[in-house]
Amino acid sequence: MPYITRNDQGAIASLLREAPAVGAEFLAADHPDITAFLGAPSGEAFDRLDADFVRVIEDVIDTLIVKNLINITDLPEQAQAKLFARKSFRERITRHSLRLFDDSGMADVIGDTQLGELR
Repeated sequence: MPYITRNDQGAIASLLREAPAVGAEFLAADHPDITAFLGAPSGEAFDRLDADFVRVIEDVIDTLIVKNLINITDLPEQAQAKLFARKSFRERITRHSLRLFDDSGMADVIGDTQLGELR
């Protein structure tokens, strides 16, 4: 499994479990054409969700540490190493990123006297 037949435009027309039909071709079950035909999300969507979720877990760990609910040393050494590696990588990326706005002047603009002018 799975065998497919294609329509005139080259898109999958049918998906066959066994006994291939005339003109059917075999594709791996995780082939992008098959996942698209079945309406399954692409691997890239799951990768992005996983990356976002990892960031959430990282933020939760940071919050627990800041609130003194856990210490970084409470985590296994491998977890500590991975957290430090991610943090240092993110700091390097942030340091070299393009900064379009400077936060230093925002306090002057959002001050009480000028807040009324902005409204």
